[in-house]
Amino acid sequence: MIKFESVTFIRPNGVVALKDINLEIEKNELVTIVGANGAGKTTLLKHMNGLLKPTKGRVLIDGVDTRKTSVASLSKKIGLVFQNPDHQLFSESVEAEIVFGLKNFGFDEREIKRRTEKILEFFGLKELRDRAPLTLSGGEKKRLCIAAVLAWDPDVLVLDEPTVGQDLQNRLKLYEVINELRRRGKGVIIVSHDIEFLWPLQARTIVMADGEILKDGPAYEVFMDRELLKAARIRQPQLAELSTKLSLNFPFKGVEDAVERLLRSD
Repeated sequence: MIKFESVTFIRPNGVVALKDINLEIEKNELVTIVGANGAGKTTLLKHMNGLLKPTKGRVLIDGVDTRKTSVASLSKKIGLVFQNPDHQLFSESVEAEIVFGLKNFGFDEREIKRRTEKILEFFGLKELRDRAPLTLSGGEKKRLCIAAVLAWDPDVLVLDEPTVGQDLQNRLKLYEVINELRRRGKGVIIVSHDIEFLWPLQARTIVMADGEILKDGPAYEVFMDRELLKAARIRQPQLAELSTKLSLNFPFKGVEDAVERLLRSD
């Protein structure tokens, strides 16, 4: 379990980035976190694996205070994929990037090879295995970052703006990854401005603004609350907006749901 107990974080310049956050997330949950720039979303994520430590309060991962253990130990459980891939990539090749984490967490050579080949294949990176990561496109870098973290199979995958630079095919691949992790009882936490990507997931949704949590509830409650969205400076997903205009009791969950229900209504 990830637990925030009255967490406040004050930056060195005096800016209060998180204000008295109380939050619990189970390891097998699917959670999305939304809010405008500067809301505190990424700061919240970085507290989950100890990259940042609370100024006040505490963060517990399976009952362990993040201030009393290493980032490496926490990362084995909470795999964080950064918003900016250039902050995460450092190896001389795509393959080496994936191998590094596996070696660091003590996997044997045979298992490292098996996992590396599997993850390169799944993310369409085999032909790029010898390329230097920093020469890749933005979308390729993002895929590599996700692949490198998934290779060591953390309990919870934390994604910061995962759809940036991704085309439709790779956005669908992300859905596939999320669904597979959910089938295996893993947790997924996603921070994103891409509301259209998040809406079909119908996940538990946390809305943040100015370092505080404004709302924590089902996606359909969050995105149908126009006053809340206005306060958090978030736009309504198109399918939710269409549902409102059609005065439906429950919003469309996705395109397929919309088509099926509209055809039935005829």
